[in-house]
Amino acid sequence: MSNLPIFDVAGSAMNAQSVRLSTIASNMANADSVAGTPEDTFRALQPVFSAEAVGARPELAGVRVTEVTQSEAPPIKRYEPGHPLADGEGYVYAPDIDPVAQMVDMISASRSYQANVEVFNTAKDLAMATLNMGR
Repeated sequence: MSNLPIFDVAGSAMNAQSVRLSTIASNMANADSVAGTPEDTFRALQPVFSAEAVGARPELAGVRVTEVTQSEAPPIKRYEPGHPLADGEGYVYAPDIDPVAQMVDMISASRSYQANVEVFNTAKDLAMATLNMGR
């Protein structure tokens, strides 16, 4: 923890958005995957965030990822009898992932990360300007 808690707050938010971006990347990478059974199908991942007090100051809150959950949406059943992973009835199972929704979520996470980088940089510039006032 630093003497200037703004760095801790912005850093925690950047870390949370980084986890969010990683889960989105995993979802996008597996959006077109298929499996031979519903149980083996990839499930979309979603991070769960919560507020976290910064140090001993409860009025300052950062963000932390409490867990990464899997989607409960049932897989999409597709009839592809020639597919090597098809079950006895000719079906393969694909994850219920909407690539457009994932892209929108990725843009949001990227912009949130970028905003926190700006907060971090502005706080750094202000701290440096304050230190240089004594010269």
